[in-house]
Amino acid sequence: MSQQPQAKFRSDYQSPEFTISDIDLVFDLDDTKTFVSATSKVQQLKQSTDLLLEGEGMILVSVKVNDVDHSDYTQSDTQLTLHNVSGDFTLTIVTELNPQENTALEGLYKSGDGFCTQCEAEGFRRITYYMDRPDVLARFTTKVIADKEAYPHLLSNGNRINHGDLEGGKHFVHWQDPFPKPAYLFALVAGNFDVLTDTYKTKSGRDVSLEIYVDQGNLDRTPHAMTSLINSMKWDEDRFDLEYDLDIYMIVAVDFFNMGAMENKGLNVFNSKFVLAKQETATDTDYLGIEAVIGHEYFHNWTGNRVTCRDWFQLSLKEGLTVFRDQEFSSDLGSRSVNRINNVRTMRGPQFAEDASPMAHPIRPEKVIEMNNFYTLTVYEKGSEVIRMMHTLLGEVNFQKGMKLYFERHDGTAATCEDFVLAMENASGVDLTQFRRWYSQSGTPVLSVISEYHQDTQEYTLTVKQNTPATEDQADKLPLHIPLDIELYAQDGSAIELRCNNKEVNNVLNITEEKQTFVFQQVSEKPVVSLLREFSAPVKLDYAYTDAELIFLMVNAKNDFARWDAGQMLLANYIRANIGHVQNNEALVLPEAVVDAFRGVLLNTDLEHAYIAEMFVLPSHNEITGWFDTVDVDAIDQALGFIKQTLATELKDEFSATYHSLKQSSYSVDHDAIGKRALRNCALMYLAKTPVGEQLVKAQYDSADNMTDTMAAMVSANAAELSIRETLMNDFSEKWSHDGLVMDKWFILQGSNPSVAALSTIKATMSHQAFSLKNPNRTRSLIGSFAANNAVNFHAKSGEGYAFLGEVLLELNESNPQVASRLIDPLLKFKKYDHDRQDLMKAQLQRLADLDNLAKDLFEKVNKALA
Repeated sequence: MSQQPQAKFRSDYQSPEFTISDIDLVFDLDDTKTFVSATSKVQQLKQSTDLLLEGEGMILVSVKVNDVDHSDYTQSDTQLTLHNVSGDFTLTIVTELNPQENTALEGLYKSGDGFCTQCEAEGFRRITYYMDRPDVLARFTTKVIADKEAYPHLLSNGNRINHGDLEGGKHFVHWQDPFPKPAYLFALVAGNFDVLTDTYKTKSGRDVSLEIYVDQGNLDRTPHAMTSLINSMKWDEDRFDLEYDLDIYMIVAVDFFNMGAMENKGLNVFNSKFVLAKQETATDTDYLGIEAVIGHEYFHNWTGNRVTCRDWFQLSLKEGLTVFRDQEFSSDLGSRSVNRINNVRTMRGPQFAEDASPMAHPIRPEKVIEMNNFYTLTVYEKGSEVIRMMHTLLGEVNFQKGMKLYFERHDGTAATCEDFVLAMENASGVDLTQFRRWYSQSGTPVLSVISEYHQDTQEYTLTVKQNTPATEDQADKLPLHIPLDIELYAQDGSAIELRCNNKEVNNVLNITEEKQTFVFQQVSEKPVVSLLREFSAPVKLDYAYTDAELIFLMVNAKNDFARWDAGQMLLANYIRANIGHVQNNEALVLPEAVVDAFRGVLLNTDLEHAYIAEMFVLPSHNEITGWFDTVDVDAIDQALGFIKQTLATELKDEFSATYHSLKQSSYSVDHDAIGKRALRNCALMYLAKTPVGEQLVKAQYDSADNMTDTMAAMVSANAAELSIRETLMNDFSEKWSHDGLVMDKWFILQGSNPSVAALSTIKATMSHQAFSLKNPNRTRSLIGSFAANNAVNFHAKSGEGYAFLGEVLLELNESNPQVASRLIDPLLKFKKYDHDRQDLMKAQLQRLADLDNLAKDLFEKVNKALA
């Protein structure tokens, strides 16, 4: 690499020397020669005569200051510095872009036949030279000009204020956004779409026009997205007292998009994956994902748009908070316990792994080379858990007071994480001084708990130690403020009142020291303790539960999450034990009592169907790798396979009865119907491993009238390596090759195929007519599922899996480094594997490091891993 990218530090933040109050944009769209005129009202804030603007990947046509040509500037590949400017002035810059060649999908680019933008984090600088930083907030007015026949819909932020026809078959639409915003929230879309329209009346009586734009022919796949949007708007009014503020709210679905969706003010651009759904093409998981992501982007209108982040180190200010809000939305509308379980799976699997990797960082990072690399599970998901802990410590009433104070203080500004915590602290009166360490300290804390019962004094003591292991970025750790939610149970299953110092106390213990002891009084018998209920903090729990205690909690715990967690810990005990048995060539075991405990769950008619299905999902391979310093890929696979096969064999009759009793005559997406399908298809997954598997899977595939049941049959055939797999895969491909979004499901199965021939199949699949490495969805589905979810084949001792990913990364480095940066993560964790595998993985990282043109996105990760 000719010039190494330089790190930026949070501590180096300085407020801008100039700002921009208003910007007037004119786009004259063309596939290869788009002209952009940007007229900005610039205001001087500090003593400086140089205005520094960011810009890259475009041609500078002209610069004018106060309508006079200005040639006193210095230009580089990434910046334009105007000299001898001061005071308040008008700046007009004209640039020329080539959207057709913009494969990085940042700035303005072609998505299929339409134009699209993506400006977060730093894409606006690919459109015009600008102060592309989130603390410069301007009012945007945008005029879009294009061929009327090819691009009848011209969209941007805010409200439509004018439109009309022009000479040469062109037309224009003029947009005005009255709310100041940073450039990363700018959006423009032009194309020929089908449109679903509706209206929403806000609680104050305002009518808001709702419009969803999709590729032609997809209109029948939009009603669920519209329902989700309306539900989001109502929920935000009811739960957070927040009302939408523009006259129109638009969503556009595009097929070429690096992210899931983008909250641009009034014009959300979505990956089509999170908009399009009908029963023939989308699974229940897709439906729930659409609801959550549409909610997430809508909720950003206040937590991200009206109050934005001062700098990119504060990203969790908007993302962690908004993830918390979308999780609450999904929980209020659906199953709170199932949603919580899935949130925690993400934490214990990939997020804990991120904490243990070279890319470990706090939710508010201290330094960065490429900002796109911090759109991470730590910033988003762990950031949400930090907000949830505040909610736990403050309670709903005080938390809502804090939100109101936060908006009163910071509406229309660029704020910091500290601003948010301070508002919560001031509104509630709760001291969050020590709690703030969650923002600056990386890694996953471990809570080690020891219990003792004293019959003579009827006292029960819990001694809690906290320790956060050193991470790649931080050696020394301080004690955190950790809320530990507990409950004590008597042997008859009744809850025991918690009393300390002869007073009733809350279920949430405040862990603030390295070691603390809690003494509970008036405990008349030795209790069973339920620890870390609701996953009250993002920590690992170390407590020596017996099998009998875990089985007791699976039956008696009042908290659904605690019952599920007890089941997970019980399974974890035997996964660990059987990994050891594999390594020692010993017989694998799963005691009858454990099987019976899960039999009891399956037969419990008081539990939600979806919840029962979650109880039978084993910890993932990725989660299990986090339990060990050195990962034995094959032993994990054998241990998991043994437990799944044992449950399938021992509970065959119960699974069969469940499967046949839950067949539904018609499809709907209400939560009860989704739950029944989830449990029925869970039963099919296990039955696929029994002698009746082939017959049941084939019958379900042939009779399915919805994609959920179709995919369940295919996933079952894939996981159980049934002989019918290829027949189903070929049939599905023939039916759906015309639809890339549906084919993504097929590509995921190809990528996660457990067959020893998986890699050769994947290489052949890259020539499939529906696959394109230029499409992020296709790439993530096939290559991403192989690298992240096909551990045995990806980590083959030959190293061929690593070499394959290395080749793909070399290609993506030049075409779309942002996607490459997301795919590389499995290679970064090489230290978890044996020496031979480490050498093979490092060799691929070194190939990238040796490139002269290694993109910033990859440079940062590769160099951190190899350091």
